[in-house]
Formats: sequence, structure tokens, C-alpha cells
Amino acid sequence: MAFRFLSPLHAFLAASFVLCLAGQADALELKSFKDDLFAYPATLSTGDGGAYTVIDYREMRDINQRDEVPEKRVHPQYTDTGVRQVQQDLMLKTDAGDVRHVAVGKTQGAAIIVLYLHGQGGSRKQGVDDFTFGGNFNRLKNLMAGNGGLYLTPDFPDFGDKGAAQVAALIDHYAEQSPGAKIFVACGSMGGALCWKLAARNDTGRRIDGLLLLGSLWDESFLASPAFRRRVPVFFGQGSHDVVFPVANQEAFFRSIIARSKAYPTRFVRFETGTHGTPIRMVDWRGTLNWMLAKAP
Repeated sequence: MAFRFLSPLHAFLAASFVLCLAGQADALELKSFKDDLFAYPATLSTGDGGAYTVIDYREMRDINQRDEVPEKRVHPQYTDTGVRQVQQDLMLKTDAGDVRHVAVGKTQGAAIIVLYLHGQGGSRKQGVDDFTFGGNFNRLKNLMAGNGGLYLTPDFPDFGDKGAAQVAALIDHYAEQSPGAKIFVACGSMGGALCWKLAARNDTGRRIDGLLLLGSLWDESFLASPAFRRRVPVFFGQGSHDVVFPVANQEAFFRSIIARSKAYPTRFVRFETGTHGTPIRMVDWRGTLNWMLAKAP
């Protein structure tokens, strides 16, 4: 048998390819937590090459049957409150101001960092309430704690530049404590204004690895942002009966992203008959974050 020796260049390229495959194989994938209880109901239709999905949402089933007290307390099987053992209410002093926030999981050496930014009238406490929104925040807390991750939910003074500066400072601090972590920002309702501002900043726009817009708004300036240029994945969850931010506007923005770049990593889940708060209750955190981890730059 004849042997062929690789040139130094070919040997380097082959080694790089093997390392790349190994890195992909080692990419974080969140382990299951109550997946059967939080699985999406039936799919009614799909489009845009599978990027767009319409889900069968029903208030009687997805609120009244799921909750012990509708919209206030979910049935016990949907939660595990033991996660509170790794939950802390903290204050971070930054040049942009003091940032009060709740941290769940590893504040150093985290494998993944997820932030939730509340909407109008909310606070840092909304995103760590174990029993509202069908227990979905409790699931997110457990997913982060069970996978070596960190979950953050802060207070901020407004949805403008000052609020964005404080959230950016929070991200900067924890990113330095966990330099290998992928960072994803979820924004509920008006909190989406901060998602788009973070994407547009030179610091966070080059640092965050994905955005989740839940019953939120759109911003055409994203298409010129550092985050867009890096192709950070974007997830949209919207109720078809959202009277605050009409679904048609958000769908049009989603399709403008695809029109600008057909292979752009974006997904849209429309909850048919769902209202403004439905996406926060219904989003499949594990499925969505695993998709984002696979697509993150």
C-alpha cells in the first residue's frame, strides 16, 4: 500500500476541520426539564421553509386547565421550586447606575447566560415568579440551573438609552465572569425596545448571541446593527389577537429579515387566538434556546 504524506498546509487544514467538528459536537445542548408538560400544542401550519409556525393555542386548555388559579398560580406539577436555592437578589454598581437584579444559577463560569427584560409596569420579580405564566419562568430557571447556566432578570429605569446602558453594563459584568458563555436576551412586550437598542450598540451588539421577542415590537434599524451583521439568531413569539403590538406588523418585520438575507437564522411562532402575554406563557424555552445555541455566531 502506498502512503501519501500531507503537506504542512493540508495537514493544518485537516486538523482544523477535525477541531471544528469536535467543537460542534461539544456545543451545549440544554437537557430536558418537564418537556412533555411544556411541549407546543398542535401545529396548524408552517411556512417560510419551516421558519414560520402557527400553533393551536386555546385559552380554556392552556390557561384554565393548566392553572390552579387562572393566570395567578399554575398546577404544582409544572414547577420545581428547589431552584430557589441558587437564586439571589443582587445589586451591581456600574458607571451607568446601580442595577438591581435577580440571578439564578452560576454567577461565575456559566456555560450559557439568559436575560429576561420585562415590559411596561413590570420588575425584576416578574421573570422569577414560579407560578405565573403557566410556570414557564420556573422552567427557564431550572433549565439554567440544571445546565450550568445563569439566568438574570434586572430592574432598569426606562426603555431608552439609560435603561439600555444599565442592561449593557450588567451583561458586560457577567460576560467577564463567564467568558465562554453564549448570551441570549429575551424581551417581553415593551422590553423589546431594549432588545433592539442592545443589538445596535457596538459593545452588546458584538457580544450577545441571540434575541427572543415575546409579544413585542419591531425595529427596522436592527437591519443595520452590529448584531444583524453577526447574524445573531432572532426568535419571535406573537399572539394572533395581540392588540398592543399587532401580529401583522411583527410578521412583516420577520419577513423583512428573511428578504434581506434568506439564510438568516430567524423563527416566528404565531399562537393562534393568543393575546399579548401568550408568548411568555407558551414559548418552549428549551427548544428555542437549543436552536439558538446551534445557530449562534
